[in-house]
Amino acid sequence: MSRPRTITVIVLSGLLAGCAGLPPQPPPPPALRGDAPLQGLPSDAQTPWPAADWWRSFGDAQLDTLMRQALHSSPNLAGARARVRAAEALAGLSAAARRPRIGASVDLTRQRLSENGLIPPRFLGFTWYTQSDLGAQLDYSFDFWGKQRAQLASSIDEVRAARAEAQAVRLGLSTAIATAYFAWQTEQAQLRDADALVQLQQQLRELSAARVRQGLDPEDLSAGARLRLAQANSQREEFAGIVRTQRAVLAALVGVAPAQLPPLLPRPLPAVSAALPDDARLQLLARRPDLVALRWRVEAMGEQVRAARANFLPNLSLSAMAGFSSIDTSKALALGSRVFDVGPALSLPLFDDGALKARYGYSVAQLDGAAARYNQAVLDAAREVGVAVLDMQRLAAQRASQEQVLAASAQLSRQAAARLHQGLTDAMPTLASEAALIAQRATLTVLHGQQLGAEIALIQALGGGYQDATAPTTPPAKTTPAHAPDSTP
Repeated sequence: MSRPRTITVIVLSGLLAGCAGLPPQPPPPPALRGDAPLQGLPSDAQTPWPAADWWRSFGDAQLDTLMRQALHSSPNLAGARARVRAAEALAGLSAAARRPRIGASVDLTRQRLSENGLIPPRFLGFTWYTQSDLGAQLDYSFDFWGKQRAQLASSIDEVRAARAEAQAVRLGLSTAIATAYFAWQTEQAQLRDADALVQLQQQLRELSAARVRQGLDPEDLSAGARLRLAQANSQREEFAGIVRTQRAVLAALVGVAPAQLPPLLPRPLPAVSAALPDDARLQLLARRPDLVALRWRVEAMGEQVRAARANFLPNLSLSAMAGFSSIDTSKALALGSRVFDVGPALSLPLFDDGALKARYGYSVAQLDGAAARYNQAVLDAAREVGVAVLDMQRLAAQRASQEQVLAASAQLSRQAAARLHQGLTDAMPTLASEAALIAQRATLTVLHGQQLGAEIALIQALGGGYQDATAPTTPPAKTTPAHAPDSTP
């Protein structure tokens, strides 16, 4: 057999051996949910999705100030932005790997020859010499099988996922601040009612004591009045403590000490207006930043599977060098000192079949795991939306009933005041009816605060105004992983 033919056979055998461990055809794309299971929940065709600055709809300048301060200085947000920059840097590395690598070098070495070496200096005519080397190098790896393209696409998908995760952090912080702020306002309203109730109970105690002294009532009724006053004072102190605690929670979320919070004044609780948009079942997947982040992670894992599969195939690279080399510094740039070197390199995965299969299997498992996490997150998101919507519906019904109770209690209080004005009774029934009215008003305040909490929970469950126009779409029960663009973000 001739020498060229022998070399050809060896190369072809190597190629066959390199492809012998080729894995099966890529597995079918993992089944991903294409909509959120929200069927049966009450919705409103006129309800828009939350805006990006959704908290401004409450019309509270104090809340706007807290949001602005927290979103500007939050360590969690700073960390999320840093993770985005890190992902962008890794994407830049993947993009750089696809381009030719060009470098230059300059080497100047002064060396003394050994008199007892292979070539003694007496034959060369010199003992010391200076080696001068100047050159430029080129290295390029051909991406025949798309490995580098897949790695770059995966890196870009990771950037998109990191950006979505940063928006999820922002949403979590803003909803936590709004929840804490309106909880503080709710407790402030309850504290005002508790103060009014304490004053009424003090009047009732004084009136009861006077009636006992006049022999109109037994002593146990006066003792009961003292007990109710003590209970009102205890409840008032409880609300005062909760107000201080809520202020501390709010300060921690904003990132300052309680004393550093801007002045906060009690304000009436705003109206509740959120509802479920009609298209939430289909649009939720692109409006929840956490879901979008997980969806991009599925895309990134799909690209990693493609990159792992390309490892089974031969890889061809090219290296070249051009420059000057001389032991005479004066001739370092002479034409006779030119040197050139160029040559391809072929790498074959001949005896690495087990490791390659393990890496490929790991990538497929990672893809399946990412798909499972996404599907579970969709179910969790639907549950959060459903709980918030049904909570709002339940609280609206309770509040409507409580408003009727409050109206009836107010009517009783007016009737008692009228009898007092006509001289038909003393102040005892009037004060008692006013105390009952305050208690019913406090219950209504609690329900109003709970409604606001449910509204904010729904806003968070709906994504808080986030929307990614580039998010990959997923038809029900299947997906075709999208290829990221061949560029850095």
